[in-house]
Amino acid sequence: MLLPNSIDYEGPFPRLSRRLRLGVVGGGRIAGLQASAAYLTDRWEIVAGAFSSDPVRAKAASTDWSLPQARCYTSFEQMAELEVKRDDGVDAVMITTPNHLHYPVARAFLEAGIDVLCDKPLTNEVKEAEDLMELTEHTGCVFGVSYVMSCFPMIRQAREYVENSGIGRINQIHVEFMQDWMTPEDIADAAHVKWRLDPSKSGKTSCVGDIGTHAAHLAQFVCGLKMTHLRAEFHVCGSPKPLEDTVFMMTRYEGDVPGTLMATRLAPGNRGGLRLRVFGSQGGMEWDLEDCERLKLNQFGQPDRIVSRGHGHGVSSRVERLVRTARGFPEGIIEAWGNLYTEFAMAVAARRDGKLVPDHWLDLPRVNDGMEGVRFIAASVRSNQGKGAWVDI
Repeated sequence: MLLPNSIDYEGPFPRLSRRLRLGVVGGGRIAGLQASAAYLTDRWEIVAGAFSSDPVRAKAASTDWSLPQARCYTSFEQMAELEVKRDDGVDAVMITTPNHLHYPVARAFLEAGIDVLCDKPLTNEVKEAEDLMELTEHTGCVFGVSYVMSCFPMIRQAREYVENSGIGRINQIHVEFMQDWMTPEDIADAAHVKWRLDPSKSGKTSCVGDIGTHAAHLAQFVCGLKMTHLRAEFHVCGSPKPLEDTVFMMTRYEGDVPGTLMATRLAPGNRGGLRLRVFGSQGGMEWDLEDCERLKLNQFGQPDRIVSRGHGHGVSSRVERLVRTARGFPEGIIEAWGNLYTEFAMAVAARRDGKLVPDHWLDLPRVNDGMEGVRFIAASVRSNQGKGAWVDI
């Protein structure tokens, strides 16, 4: 058994009887970041990987990852086939490849009965996303999707505040993700950028599929309302590119709640410019990624209230279990990734133990969230092609 027999589902996450074995498919910068977060949890060890499609580079990765060459595979197909046969094979795999590979890689590991945590967007096509959701249900595997912005403690606190009617009936939702790294005129020539602007790899969008989908998921996660309709306009605001670098949207959520969504990579002075503002019949709240430790709350007619990450002082017990350091000692994106990998570990352990856990225990984004993200992307493409027409997601 990985989990203890008795679990306090309202308290801190329990220790496991052993570290889970994690495999990596994809060897870029984001793989290293996620690996750091997985190690931070002390619930994972990285034991295998398919780090490159180039066989020489794939084997050479053993040095960088401190792994035996025998477990640095030259293809993800080989990795899935051989790892499932080992007594010490991977319990789960992280997928950090370019978008067009998410579907075949995820499918290969699901078919092998191996749990998956996949980068977003889940796939480039709705049909592929639906297929992965069906396969996940058929295999019973855990399938997490890396909408990591939902794993910041103060975002979880914001969600609880909405659930407890802290701002009354929601009447507006505004979310934006402003970055500036595509401002240079020659940015499209950079090696790490080329695939993001290549429709054969990135899909039919670039900005929307990469950061717009983060914004859409965050708004729905916090507010508990599905986005139902949108109208989108894609723009190339900088040097010529085959895919958009900016998008402006009008949005509607369940209950006919209106909103806006903006995303761009050409906003000089903005780096992690993800900002969520939600307004209701009794008050409002705001969260900013670059000030992620604080959540601004307001009851109309009352002084503003700032809740900060840490123990007590307005933070619930469910949020406290995602906190590592005391109030005033900053945490950030690595810790948010760590929260995602902690909840993923709990879900994987519960499946392997055959243990049923309460629905409210784990809030990690799942394959259905990934599918909704792909539908959001597809709807934005349809709307843009229709010159900004309203479309049903």
